[in-house]
Amino acid sequence: MSMLCAISGEAPTTPVASVKSGTVFEKRLIEAYIAEHGKDPVTGEELAVQDLIELKSSNVVRPRPPTLTSIPSLLATFQNEWDALALETHTLRQQLVQTRQELSTALYQHDAATRVIARLLRERDEAREALSHVTVGAGTTAGEQMEVDAPQVPSYIQEKVEETKAELQVGRKKRPIPEDWATAETVSQFKTTFTSEPLYPGTKAIALDPSGDLALVGGADGIAGVYSLSQQQLLHPLKAQDGAINDVAWAGKSAVTASASGVVRVWNEKGSDSIEVAAHAGDVVALAVHPSKSIVASAGADKSWVLTDIGAGKSVVQVYDQSKLTAAQFHPDGHLFALGTPTEVKVFDVRSAEVVATLGPTAAGVSSLSFSENGYWLAMSLAASTTAEIWDLRKVAMTKSIDIGNRVDHVAWDYSGQFLATAGSSGVSVQQYQKANKAWAEPLRTAVSAVATAWGARGASLVAVSAEGILSVLSAP
Repeated sequence: MSMLCAISGEAPTTPVASVKSGTVFEKRLIEAYIAEHGKDPVTGEELAVQDLIELKSSNVVRPRPPTLTSIPSLLATFQNEWDALALETHTLRQQLVQTRQELSTALYQHDAATRVIARLLRERDEAREALSHVTVGAGTTAGEQMEVDAPQVPSYIQEKVEETKAELQVGRKKRPIPEDWATAETVSQFKTTFTSEPLYPGTKAIALDPSGDLALVGGADGIAGVYSLSQQQLLHPLKAQDGAINDVAWAGKSAVTASASGVVRVWNEKGSDSIEVAAHAGDVVALAVHPSKSIVASAGADKSWVLTDIGAGKSVVQVYDQSKLTAAQFHPDGHLFALGTPTEVKVFDVRSAEVVATLGPTAAGVSSLSFSENGYWLAMSLAASTTAEIWDLRKVAMTKSIDIGNRVDHVAWDYSGQFLATAGSSGVSVQQYQKANKAWAEPLRTAVSAVATAWGARGASLVAVSAEGILSVLSAP
């Protein structure tokens, strides 16, 4: 009597029997069934592979079924196979038609969603445009415009600005260059002496603390960090859920970050906590710290600039403008505040929040600003341009336009006011103003890609950061 598998109904090649039910199975079939269900397929009892016993049997050749021993039966079998294949082909065609219909519906929904998003973005931009005009005029009644008070800077802020100006302005004109300051020969010997690992991809700015050792950077993931150049390691990250970091600055020992969500944060010295100021309705595009280190100015995509009192932890005045803002910088004396726009630079008096000078028109939008320490010159880089422009505030006129030859995204004066660093994707260069012959020279040009730069202590180094968040230190060997 031959044994038959309880699953396939055929004679098993490797027969095994269940110790619980005594049923015979093909080994590979029952093992697969146990792996999936863990039960005896006949009785439904719990069954494991260890409960199977192999049976010994003589190997016999299975005879062919009697239905496949004649030509008519073979033809009938082929006909059945053909019918099954035809049915399967028909089913696949139906599924293909249904899949195409579902794909067409999904594409239509995606197109509709894209159009809705485009409309919402347009409405958002229109709302921001309308918001920028709110402070200059309210709603009208019977054709008459309501009178709205101009923004007023608090008196204690005005006093702070005036005190800082009086303190810093003394002796600025005749202030000598420090004896241990870097010379043109030193700058010409700058080489890349250190390169960090990528810290924060999407980095747009860098700031060095007064010691020149702590570099503050932040990226598109919304995280900023304080990096020690001497220790060559990240000291502590500054984590917030505010969106991409657009700009960074130091206010004394406190790090300041500006985000794409309109939030400005002033962090404590350890970076464990921060003061949050959310005065802008869109991206904060630029930061500037007042020389007193107690006031932070921010420029936003909502066409407004805001003064924040660090000690009070709140914004004290918000001024709207007609132009889009792209860059910001305080004058070294702290009484003037320059704002870059797509066509010009507007210089405000911080005490009255009124425009006192306009520099321009420029050839292109302003991407960065930097005042020289003597307070006379303002350098600016132009968007998607190879040019850096030098403007004289005394004459309210451009005195020099320097074609670097490569795209310039950022400019930075050193403390002595004789070296101007430029940064771009093609490299970093230094332009020197030679006071003796009133001429410009270029002591340094490198291929270090950078989106921003900052001068180190005593002008002995230049720290650059790339869009990938890589810090590079340029200094003399």
